[in-house]
Amino acid sequence: MGKARAIDGVLEVPVIDISAWLDGTDADRTAIAAAVDEAARTVGFMQIAGHGIPEGTVRSFADAQDAFFALPLEEKKRLRAPSPNINRGYTPPRTEKLSLSLGVPAPVEDLFEAFNVGTESGAFPGLDLPEADYPANIWPSVPGYRRAVEEWCTQADGLADRLLRIFARALGLDEDYFVPFTDHSLDVLRMNNYRVPDEEVVVDRNQMGMGAHTDYGIVTVLWADRVRGLQILDTDGAWHDVLPEPGCLLVNLGDLLARWTNDRWLSTMHRVLPPTDDAGRIIRRRSAAYFHDGNWDAEITVLPGCVPEGEEPLYPPTTVGRHLAEKLAGSRAGKLNENSPREAARLLGARNG
Repeated sequence: MGKARAIDGVLEVPVIDISAWLDGTDADRTAIAAAVDEAARTVGFMQIAGHGIPEGTVRSFADAQDAFFALPLEEKKRLRAPSPNINRGYTPPRTEKLSLSLGVPAPVEDLFEAFNVGTESGAFPGLDLPEADYPANIWPSVPGYRRAVEEWCTQADGLADRLLRIFARALGLDEDYFVPFTDHSLDVLRMNNYRVPDEEVVVDRNQMGMGAHTDYGIVTVLWADRVRGLQILDTDGAWHDVLPEPGCLLVNLGDLLARWTNDRWLSTMHRVLPPTDDAGRIIRRRSAAYFHDGNWDAEITVLPGCVPEGEEPLYPPTTVGRHLAEKLAGSRAGKLNENSPREAARLLGARNG
């Protein structure tokens, strides 16, 4: 990752308007691709304006999250998946350590609570996809919840597909290059809430809202409140706050795109500090990450032109399914991931604070 400016502790994440991608000129599309390439090289995050998702859809989705997370804890716990290997349903506070996905132990569990839904095998009839990788969703009986969440998934998926075409152009590839790798993609929407019960309003100094991690798949579309908490790690080992601009969605690259590009584009390390007021008391922060992770059976090897002549690729080949299983075994099942040495080294070299 190159250098990016921080102003008053907040990192400048480039705002890229992609509205002209669909109906602009070829020069417009080239300019958008160039801006994406610059952001991917220097920050690893970007803010997408002109994404076309209606404001009413955003409000309905946020309201649905509020309605679910307001349920009593015991009622939410009944919506947990039967096994931590199933990436669906409710995750109570203090049950995950995301740094384990990098092979780095954490002193305490992360504070956030979450609810996950994702692509089901039945969405692709005739492909005989494995139920373990495409499990059934678990839905709460909250009026309007499923409709609002599924609409958000539809919108986020459309944006992710558009972004992959932009990425392909930015990398000098045919715009449909990534289609065969994502036409039955393992997509997951994780909705996060950082407000813990009132009796736990002050946090431990080692406590993370969400521990340091890289995203596992190809690209993440993130909606978040404009509340401090999200931080990303630069190449000098320093953490910087990131705040979304009004009307923008944050987008960051995942591990698989870093592997494809041989770290020409980086999967940026990030974490979420407990969102607190001046007295150290936790305040509400919501986010929702749509992970566009690729086909479970897609093989990820370095892209043409991304390895300098005479050098070896930085990462061995892998499949989407294998990579995700290793990462999820860390974050959800508490097993130290030993197959992310490059990512672990970046976290271990970070400065405290």
